[in-house]
Amino acid sequence: MACGEALTIQTAECLFLQAALPGRLAENAGVLLLDPATDRLHIRLRRDWSAIAAEEDAEVLALLEDDLKRKAAEMGGAALVAWLEESASNLVRVSGREAVQLADFEARLNRLYRENVQSRRLEFETHLPLYSLRAAAGKLSPENEVEAEDWVETPAGLDLSADMFVARVAGRSMEPKIPGGSLCVFRRGAAGSRQGRLLLIQRPGADRTAEFTIKRYTSVKKADGDSWAHELIRLEPLNPEFEAWNLSPDEFSVVGEFVRVLPPEE
Repeated sequence: MACGEALTIQTAECLFLQAALPGRLAENAGVLLLDPATDRLHIRLRRDWSAIAAEEDAEVLALLEDDLKRKAAEMGGAALVAWLEESASNLVRVSGREAVQLADFEARLNRLYRENVQSRRLEFETHLPLYSLRAAAGKLSPENEVEAEDWVETPAGLDLSADMFVARVAGRSMEPKIPGGSLCVFRRGAAGSRQGRLLLIQRPGADRTAEFTIKRYTSVKKADGDSWAHELIRLEPLNPEFEAWNLSPDEFSVVGEFVRVLPPEE
């Protein structure tokens, strides 16, 4: 949204999907946010079912979010909510509806989830460590023991691994793909050809505001005997308001490769 642009406030209906598992009190397991204007149902459920449910129940519940999204697309959001209110009563049920005022559905969905769903942290299964950019770069050295500032739950469908981390990106040079201030997932290093990939770069010796940057990597190579050498390395922004840089290989190091932007925060 452009600076100074007025927010459009909308009214939505919020419900909590609740799990009533054997031997446990009913607890919030997800958020349903209905947009009456478009009949779209925004859904976010917990993913730590294996930590709170028996194996056979956890396997079923792990499929629930995708199943609800499919049903919402087929039936419409309002019809699915009405069906859940009438029919859900066994392992899962829904709370009463509550009207909420909001400007961004995904941001409010994520806020409601954080505030009302007590999801367990499953490291590198549902959550990734959050680092400052400097700490993320320092952790590339095996001798450095860097503690995560926090652990961030990632969206369903993202295949996590121990070489992934989250960091906050400053600046607008990669907009609109990477909004300034957003939390982003990175994978350490960048094996194979880097051509055209979005990389998190460290420039040792640069001032602190310019030491780290995300740019699209391009290079031109020339033959050097039986091998190839970089003739030109160019780091390109996606935002046309910013200029590209030409660097030599000894002027930077690659901290990681951009994977995706995490859903917005409110």
